[in-house]
Amino acid sequence: MNKKISIGVCGGIAIYKICELISLLKKANIESQVIMTKSACEFVSPLLFKTISCNQVYTDAFNYSDIEPLHIKLAMNSDLFLIAPATASIIGKIANGISDDLLSSTVCAFNKKLLIAPSMNVNMWNNPITQKNIQTLKEFLKVEIIEPEEGNLACGKGVGRLSRVEVIFENIKKNLI
Repeated sequence: MNKKISIGVCGGIAIYKICELISLLKKANIESQVIMTKSACEFVSPLLFKTISCNQVYTDAFNYSDIEPLHIKLAMNSDLFLIAPATASIIGKIANGISDDLLSSTVCAFNKKLLIAPSMNVNMWNNPITQKNIQTLKEFLKVEIIEPEEGNLACGKGVGRLSRVEVIFENIKKNLI
């Protein structure tokens, strides 16, 4: 397929599913570049994603070896952008135009299709502010939300579990055609 996707990875227990997703992308000849938040780095090492994707993993906005700002370079270098697992925090930042880290700055500079696959506690997902932010993303930015599923969560049961990897993968393929 020879397409390239940026994957923004946030801190959440569902982060392990992104390893399987990157493997599926690689088998489909879809190159991935991973941008991790600081919280994501608390769950797994960037080395894990670097090894699976065979690409540099980005965690910091300050790359002193380049003249071009890193967030602009990353935004221009992809056909599609996915954030998964997307936390309530990153959803709120994007919906409100906050660009205070590499991931949120790159998304702000990205002008193509954006997919967001939320993953969070059921109460966080059902919070009216989170739902307002989701509506804002859909209405103003035409973001496609890959809805979270109902099932076992780290804190019990309910809606908030990251969608199945196969569902996310199919959404990526559909949007790259």
